[in-house]
Amino acid sequence: MTLAAQNGFALEIRDLVKTFGDFVAVDHVSFQVSKGEIFGFLGPNGAGKSTVIRMLCGLLTPTSGWGAVAGLDVTKDAEQIRKNIGYMSQKFSLYDDLTVEENIEFFSRIYGVPKERRTERREYVLRIAGLTDRRSTLTRLLAGGWKQRLALGCAIVHSPPILFLDEPTSGVDPIARRSFWDLIYQLAEGGQTILVTTHYMDEAEYCHRLALIYRGKLIALGQPEQLKRDLHSHKLLQLDTADLLGTMRAVEAEPGVLDVAVFGAGLHVTVEDLAAATERIRRVLDQKHIEIRRLDAIQPSMEDVFVGLIEAEEQKNP
Repeated sequence: MTLAAQNGFALEIRDLVKTFGDFVAVDHVSFQVSKGEIFGFLGPNGAGKSTVIRMLCGLLTPTSGWGAVAGLDVTKDAEQIRKNIGYMSQKFSLYDDLTVEENIEFFSRIYGVPKERRTERREYVLRIAGLTDRRSTLTRLLAGGWKQRLALGCAIVHSPPILFLDEPTSGVDPIARRSFWDLIYQLAEGGQTILVTTHYMDEAEYCHRLALIYRGKLIALGQPEQLKRDLHSHKLLQLDTADLLGTMRAVEAEPGVLDVAVFGAGLHVTVEDLAAATERIRRVLDQKHIEIRRLDAIQPSMEDVFVGLIEAEEQKNP
């Protein structure tokens, strides 16, 4: 039994490194994920997210470091690991010319579900995905949200304890995304461990914990609320006025204002000192006869956290 299994972690990596020639794709990354946890893995394109996932899935061999998935060593037990995980990508690896039911049957065979359990697992997938009434529908006729649920169902047809979801909600509408996350919570409550990558910052809020990777290095790890509290460099004001463009031009020139960004129908203003900046902003906008509808100190959003941490990393390593 591995140390990860003894500690009750569904997966654990320590000082994981992956190089391609002189390029360091993953640079000494370490984290643990507990059983039943929804773990968000964030980072810009090329940061190393997919490389880490491929190593955890047994598809890439680490250059150095150690990792375990479902108690199995990523360097020694790749074949066994693949039997203990489910994987779903944003491309939905489904067969459009098969019906919903036929897709589930196909993947149950691919994943080696015993013949005597296939009917039970098929009905489970149809039920949990809400596709019972669509079982005979050709997959290509399904709307994006239903295809997404079918893809997830096919990924869990063999009852894997650990599920990897790589940008699973990309390209579907917000209502389908929210419904999909309800399904993810349902799976986690049933004991499955889920590692999910996403570029939607609102979805990061749904995860129990988050890891942010940048240029191959892990630069932040914690619960969403904790990461917001820890972003000391971001003293934020929410500023709503009747003249967005005029406000931006006036405010960004003020001393003590570090950044001004459009956020929804208003502005997020990053400042050095909340009280001093508030007074300066009120004064300059009053001089320009721009009505202030809202000017309040606010907690950073996950998008603010994401941008702030990467900016801090850039300053350390220009």
